[in-house]
Amino acid sequence: MSRILFLSYDGITDPLGQSQVLPYLVGLSRSGYDITLISFEKPERFTDGRTAIEQLCNANQIHWHPMAYSRKPPVLSTLKDLFLLRMHVHKLHRDCPFDALHCRSYITGLIGQWMKRRFGVKWIFDMRGFWADERVDGKIWGLKNPLYRMIYRFFKKKERQFIEEADHIISLTDQARSIIHSWTIVPGQPVPITVIPCCVDLRHFDPASVAISAKLSLRHKLNIPDTSRVISYVGSIGSWYMLPEMMGFFVRWLLKFPDSIFLFISQDDPAIILQEAIKQGVSLDKIRISGAIRPDMPTYISISDCSVFFIKPVFSKKASSPTKQGEIMAMGVPVICNSGVGDTDSVIRAWNSGLLVDQFTSTSYDQVINDFQKAHFDTHAMRNGAVAFFSLDEGVNRYKNVYERVLSGR
Repeated sequence: MSRILFLSYDGITDPLGQSQVLPYLVGLSRSGYDITLISFEKPERFTDGRTAIEQLCNANQIHWHPMAYSRKPPVLSTLKDLFLLRMHVHKLHRDCPFDALHCRSYITGLIGQWMKRRFGVKWIFDMRGFWADERVDGKIWGLKNPLYRMIYRFFKKKERQFIEEADHIISLTDQARSIIHSWTIVPGQPVPITVIPCCVDLRHFDPASVAISAKLSLRHKLNIPDTSRVISYVGSIGSWYMLPEMMGFFVRWLLKFPDSIFLFISQDDPAIILQEAIKQGVSLDKIRISGAIRPDMPTYISISDCSVFFIKPVFSKKASSPTKQGEIMAMGVPVICNSGVGDTDSVIRAWNSGLLVDQFTSTSYDQVINDFQKAHFDTHAMRNGAVAFFSLDEGVNRYKNVYERVLSGR
């Protein structure tokens, strides 16, 4: 049985870890791989989620080694975490050698590179996106600051080295793979890259599992009239997600469909959303805001006539795979989003699963709204598209193929 060490600087008790790390590892463990997992856990989430994650890992023979995530001081805390991680990985490998390291994103990629250079261990770089560019595009690293400029340059240099030296690379999008393959500075092109988008648990996000009575009950709970159209937004309201533009779209939407409700399914501070509605002249009785736990998400999505998300179309987002797109498609609900983000455009066109906004202008919004009024969206076809593109089972199979290729030296 091949021994795989999976490294994640994201916590497994984080929602992202539970949706985008553990399901794959469970599938790979059930496929016969001996999985050891090291993750960095935030204290407050670790306290609440430790028992459930331990039970899941134990039930699936995943050997979990949680480590404490350090927040402060910036930069130095990450260096400390890296030092401790390297010591721990070295000890585990010395006691019982691993056949391959699977490193999620750039921080743990530093350990993968070190292990390959030092011990010749096979190394899979699961890049997730253009991480250094994401930090700049998201204004986390201001390049006017000499320290952040130095860190950015360091990781862009490492990015090229990772792509050169890793035995295999995982990308979330075909767009990112094409960009990397265009880099003439990297020798040995085309380097081996497998595209595995953020996958969705299609057993959970299944319209057949949502009873009509549950939909009616939720509409009643949210005080949404039976005759009102519902346009929804799913997820956090952060720096990437363009709340002013989405609210501006809803302003134009109301001109065509005045009985509509904009439902925000989000755990974020409602005041942020309400302030934007007031700013743009949207009556607050047209806004609903509700957090939802994961078991209830399919029902929330199912009461939507369509779901909208606008993401800043910056360079780094060409490597992004919005999980919400797969979840919404799986529920047979059309998506309205902007072009220029990962493979979103091609997925929408391939499966007629929504409409694309080309520009953030009233003219573009009106065109999309008119097209929506005329369009026919096939619920089953959208569901089939989600099965074809976002299936968790397909994602696990692609990872298995990568493992087999790397371990066999192909």
